[in-house]
Parts: sequence; C-alpha cells; structure tokens
Amino acid sequence: MAGPVLEMRSIVKTFPGVKALSDVTLTVQQGEVHAICGENGAGKSTLMKVLSGVHPHGSYEGDILFESEVCSFKDIRASEHRGIVIIHQELALVPYLSIAENIFLGNEHATRGLISWTDTLRHASELLRRVGLDENPQTRVADIGVGKQQLVEIAKALSKQVKLLILDEPTAALNDEDSGKLLDLILELKTQGITSIIISHKLNEIERVADSVTILRDGRTIETLDVKAPETTEDRIISGMVGRDLEHRFPERTPHHPEAGASPALEIRDWTVFHPIDQQRKVVDDVSISVRRGEIVGIAGLMGAGRTELAMSVFGRSYGRYASGTVLRDGKEIRTKSVSEAVGHGIAYVTEDRKHYGLNLIDTINRNISLSALGKVARRGVVDEHEERKVSEGFRKSMNIKAPTVFEPVGKLSGGNQQKVVLSKWIFAGPEVLILDEPTRGIDVGAKFEIYTVIDKLAAEGKAVVFISSELPELLGMCDRIYTMAAGRLTGEFSRAEASQETLMRQMTKDKEVTR
Repeated sequence: MAGPVLEMRSIVKTFPGVKALSDVTLTVQQGEVHAICGENGAGKSTLMKVLSGVHPHGSYEGDILFESEVCSFKDIRASEHRGIVIIHQELALVPYLSIAENIFLGNEHATRGLISWTDTLRHASELLRRVGLDENPQTRVADIGVGKQQLVEIAKALSKQVKLLILDEPTAALNDEDSGKLLDLILELKTQGITSIIISHKLNEIERVADSVTILRDGRTIETLDVKAPETTEDRIISGMVGRDLEHRFPERTPHHPEAGASPALEIRDWTVFHPIDQQRKVVDDVSISVRRGEIVGIAGLMGAGRTELAMSVFGRSYGRYASGTVLRDGKEIRTKSVSEAVGHGIAYVTEDRKHYGLNLIDTINRNISLSALGKVARRGVVDEHEERKVSEGFRKSMNIKAPTVFEPVGKLSGGNQQKVVLSKWIFAGPEVLILDEPTRGIDVGAKFEIYTVIDKLAAEGKAVVFISSELPELLGMCDRIYTMAAGRLTGEFSRAEASQETLMRQMTKDKEVTR
C-alpha cells in the first residue's frame, strides 16, 4: 500500500437524544478494499454520511483527511468534486427517468447547454456492461427491479472521476450470481487504483474482497483487522460486532409435520400473471404452492424468477395483470382482488422494498406500527393514543428497535431498524399467513437472529409463513420446505432434508416447469 488515502479522526456526531458516533477513528489505505462492519445502529452509515458531506462540516466534531489534506465538505457535491462517491443503502434514483438519464443526472454530456443523447446512450451502455446489467439504457428505472436499480446506482458512481468509492450494503438486494459479479467488479476497480469502502453484513463477501475490516459497535470503533490474518475469523468479527459470541446462526427448529388430511392455511393454484407493461410476457406462469399452519415454506430463485411478482400479485393484485388462478384459505376459495381483501382474509405481506411500499418514512414508529390495524387501537372510530403508544412501545422493546422513543420518524432509523418496524406493523395486524419478502435484507447477523427467532415463534404459534430470500443458507436454516422458481415457473420442491445449496441452485437455473 502507498499509505493512507483517508483518515477520519475522533469523529463525534449527535442527533437529538442520540449520540450516533463517539470518538470514531478510521484509516483507509490507498488502493485497498476496506470493509466496515457493525450491528444496525452501530453508526456505519452515519460515518459515511459524515465523510461524503451528507452531514456537512460543522454538524460533527473531528477531522477528515483525504489525500493528506484536511477536508471540510459542505455537501455531497463537494465530496464528489474531490473524487469521493457514495452509494447509499436506500437508492436515490428518479423512477420516471431512463437508466441513462439517471446515470448522468447532474453530469450530463452537453455542449453549449445541449445534451448529446448519442454520447449519453453510448457511455451509459458501456457502464451497464461494466456492472453486468443487460438492459436498454432508455428503459425507465421504474420498470426494473430493486436489484437492477442498485446496479444502475453503481454505474452512476463509475461515471464520475472516482478515487474513493463507498458502497453501503451494495449486494443487499442482489442474488448470489449478481453479487458475485459486483464483488468481482470491486476487485477489478482495485487493480485500476480505485479505493473502496464497503459496508456489508455478509461476512463471506468481506472475506472475499476486503483487505481490512473496521468493526463499529454502539457508535464507537472497536478494532481494525487484517482480513487475511489467520486470527481474523468470522467468529472474531461477529464477537466484535455484537459484543458476544453467536453459537448458532439460526434458532434450533424441529421440522414441521402437518396433520394428515388438514387443509393448507394458504394454497395458490395455477397462478398466472402478465407483466404490467409488456402484457405478452408472463412473469408468473401457472404456479401452484401451499403452506400449512406452523410451517415455514421458502421460495428460492434468481433475480427475475418471479418470486416477488408472485407474492405481490397474490396480495391484492398489487403487481402485473392477473390472468388466472385461485387462492384458498383453509381449503376455501377467497377473493384477494385488493389489499384490503387480502388483509381481511388474514394475509400479510412484508415487502422487499420497505422505502416505497412498506413504510411512511416521514411518520413516526408509533403511527407506522398501528397503521395496518387501526381498529385495534380505536374506540368508536377514534384512535386511543395511549393504547397506540402502548402497542408500539411493546414492539420497540420486543423487536429491539433502536430509537430513543416511538415518536422518532421512521426515515431517521437505520435500514435494519426500519425493517423491524415493517415486521412489527404486520405482526400487529394478527395475520394467519405471513408472506415475507427478503425480511432480513440489509440486517446484520445479530439482528438477523432476532428476526429469525420472531419468525420461528410465529410458526410455533400456528401461523403459516412464506419466506422469500436470495440467501440460500437462510432458506436452508429456516424452512421446512423450499420451492424453487426460474423464469416465472416452478422448477422444484424440496423438504428440509432433501435441500442443499447445490440442489437448489441447479433448479433455480432451469427454465422448465416441475412435474407435480
């Protein structure tokens, strides 16, 4: 290494009622990939917002040295001018502009005020190839999935003269294949002299790409480790993150064996849905699945397999154009043409995109939790604020939501704590069937165990759980049965004993319907 490119010294950042960072120190060497780990609320994203000027100079204490010069960034444009580019965990794209327009927004290819669309589209195509995204640059961002939007963000960052690239949970929304391509890209950028800081909860990713890892806990620097050193094990990192050892990644679970002859709590038969724009393309093609009370059933698939499309279309026809299929609850056919109908039949859906569909970010924890079932905290049509607060306080404690009060705006919480609020909201509604779409996306290993324990408890209480995840170890550790999907079709069904990562991946890469 050629010496430090970045030094952050004694950084202190305080929000009303919360000290987010307390005397944090970080040193990043020129040309390295430096990982930052910590539980939700540890201060990782806040530290990077300080570095990038999102929290401007004067709003924090301490010093930032970049390329040996003291920096006082007043905003994100000032840090980008120095070559520091941050990609936030929550995406910041304009949905109704094209991919190309988003990539060069504020950095347009223009001469005398006129944009050259030929240059824009050509350069956008080159950047999309670099990040492994096979999309027309003229496609609207609103018409691609969350995972692909993350790749557009990375392409946007690469369009600038980057010296230090900061990636906050860059693979949280990506499947294993696309995550691998992205990690390879980070290593390729390293060979080009670009330094990267990656915030990730996925320890296998850190082991693969990082040179060093700094661990934060409760807003403080715990230690910085050489990732390649023999003593830097996953257990060592986890212990530093949570302040305790985690002997097991998943709760001990006895596989569920449904009663003979009992009807499934939820059964979906011959479900077919067309794309909302390209109405000749099937995104869900004749899919049939079932889940019984007390059972956790997983759905595995690569990006574009149709998992989220299936879940959203069943939950009130929230995605695409319904073509055919039936939904049954406890053996009886039900209507789920609207979200209110689905909720009325005891079905809840925890979305993978909490920012747009799961939460009201400008409202409080208190109000977000109660919104799914206001009738439970109302008397004669008027919300009992005391009861509402009692309920939300209960969830704040039981779900370990890190916030000073339940009146904290949800938009100020870390991504993982926001996810806990989403889960609390739907658990409060008291559903019999929960469809969980990437429920631990962007959540650290300590908080994941807490979420897994909640899910396991719900199943033990007789709830039926559908568990969609891009992390195969998560599905294998939590589920009684696992379905696989590819290209909108069901390709396999496996018991807990039959399933393995190799078996699931083999079926996830097929384009052939399973024989049932």
